[in-house]
Amino acid sequence: MIAKNYSDVRNNFKSVCDTIIQNSETVIVTRKNDENIVMMSLDEYNNLIENYYVRRSEANYRWIQESREQLERGKTVSMVAEEKFKYEP
Repeated sequence: MIAKNYSDVRNNFKSVCDTIIQNSETVIVTRKNDENIVMMSLDEYNNLIENYYVRRSEANYRWIQESREQLERGKTVSMVAEEKFKYEP
């Protein structure tokens, strides 16, 4: 995470945007009276929103955690073109 003041971002906007995109960087733009903002790529923002959506539902989060535990224990299901489902204990 990089912090830059408003004037620096304004004067170097393209360069700041390029840094954000090329390095998956987040930039805090500092302003007077602590009215700061954050700049990030659209991909990073979408990822953040998706994670927020999944985690805000306790049921979704439990389901993901259970699936992760099953994967770690080797309990997986794979789809094969010739078969509908194949269970692999």
